[in-house]
Amino acid sequence: MEWIDRLNRAMDYVESHLEEPDWQEAAGIACCSPYHFQRMFALLAGVSLSEYVRRRRMSRAAADLQSGERILDVALKYGYSSPTAFNRAFQAVHGLPPSQAKKPGVRLKSYPPLRFAITVQGVEEMEYRIETKDAFRIVGISAPLGPDMEENFRNVPQLWGRAAADGTIPRLAALMDGQPKGLLGVCGGKDNSRYFIAAASSAPAADGLEEYTIPALTWAMFPGDGDGAQAIQRLQRRVVTEWLPTSGYEYAEGPDVEVYLNPECTKFEVWIPVVKAKQ
Repeated sequence: MEWIDRLNRAMDYVESHLEEPDWQEAAGIACCSPYHFQRMFALLAGVSLSEYVRRRRMSRAAADLQSGERILDVALKYGYSSPTAFNRAFQAVHGLPPSQAKKPGVRLKSYPPLRFAITVQGVEEMEYRIETKDAFRIVGISAPLGPDMEENFRNVPQLWGRAAADGTIPRLAALMDGQPKGLLGVCGGKDNSRYFIAAASSAPAADGLEEYTIPALTWAMFPGDGDGAQAIQRLQRRVVTEWLPTSGYEYAEGPDVEVYLNPECTKFEVWIPVVKAKQ
């Protein structure tokens, strides 16, 4: 599975640049945007990439301290500008301050480097369809997606909250005149690290709205239902961990699309861009 190989090569890069990884570089190795890379990691690993890196840094830091390095030197080595911040991070992982890590017989925790190897365990059926679509234009509002996945997970719901509160959602519904029919959540691809709340429309991008063209792609489309962000996240995780490994497809470079089919956003579809897997 080439996409798994790419993720593992990206993780090799992260491991070799643990002191200060460049998320743009790591995502480029995985052939996706930094947001897409970090979201894929979280779906597969069950922990955010920032938390994984924090655990790996503190695993290495413990070994460095036990080998005789000074606390201040280790703190600076792993990107902490003050001993206080380093002490807080170290204690969160190991349950004790770094000053005690040098003592003989002390118990510390080690988090080994992560490697992805998919084991298919799903027994529940998944409905899907494969469609190739021409490029289509969307109009809406957006927020930047940065290297901090936890911050993105806060910013995207806040964007939805503002859109609901200030009348943007009904405004977008009124502009909807293209396919797909429904309110869209679009995670931009490798060259566009933004999240859009939008509608397929030919209307001008006026009065604070932005436009973005989703390129022609082949999509795997998965219907779902449920209330809240957790429902769509569960479906996204099933797509990655259960469907994709044995589908004969792999992720293509392009945006992910969430299509909300009713005003309450309780019926939706998840679209992922795909290409036939190389034999």
